[in-house]
Amino acid sequence: MPRFLIEVPHGADRVACTQAVRIFLESGSHFLTHADWGCFDGDHHAWLIVEVDDKAEARAIVPPAFREAARVVRLNKFEMDKVDGAIRRHDG
Repeated sequence: MPRFLIEVPHGADRVACTQAVRIFLESGSHFLTHADWGCFDGDHHAWLIVEVDDKAEARAIVPPAFREAARVVRLNKFEMDKVDGAIRRHDG
């Protein structure tokens, strides 16, 4: 199943940060309650890695208040014996 990185920005002030964390934790979603946060390092984003069918499904996991600003990236891995083929595919 495809894997996606979801990056969700939120405001840096204490109220916005606290509100974002509360919304995620109160959602009850397993994905959202296991988000990683960068707030204590001054990077006000939440990150999730999820396994779902497509980008639309990944974006739908994000609470509506943050959905539009979220960035969703499909992840892939490279294997040494397949690098040349991957590079050819990348060049299109």
